[in-house]
Amino acid sequence: MVAVVSDLFFVARIREVARLAGVPLVFARSNGEIDAALAEGARLVLLDLTGNFDYAEIFTALERATPPPPVLAYTTHALARQTQPWHARCGRVVTKETLTQELPALLREGIK
Repeated sequence: MVAVVSDLFFVARIREVARLAGVPLVFARSNGEIDAALAEGARLVLLDLTGNFDYAEIFTALERATPPPPVLAYTTHALARQTQPWHARCGRVVTKETLTQELPALLREGIK
C-alpha cells in the first residue's frame, strides 16, 4: 500500500494500524516517491485530499501505473465541497472519522 498523507498524526496512526494488520506500507510525499512506490506494484493508494498536494500530478502518476491501483481518499466534512473535483477519480472517498473507524478492515480487504 502507498499512502500520500500530510497529517503527521494520521501518518503515525496509519503506520501503526498497517503494522498490526501486517500490511506493507510506503509513505510517498513527492511525485518521484509515488512513481517509485507504484512501480513496486501497490495494491491500494491511500490519499489525503486535505494535504495541498498536486492532485493532478498524483492522479496522472496513478493512471500511468499498470494496473492502476484503487484509490481510497479521505477528506473532512468541512472540505468535502472543496475536494469534490477529485472524488470521481477515487475508488472511495471517506471522512477522516470514517477512515479512523474502518482503517484496519480497509487495509486488509481493500475497497469494496
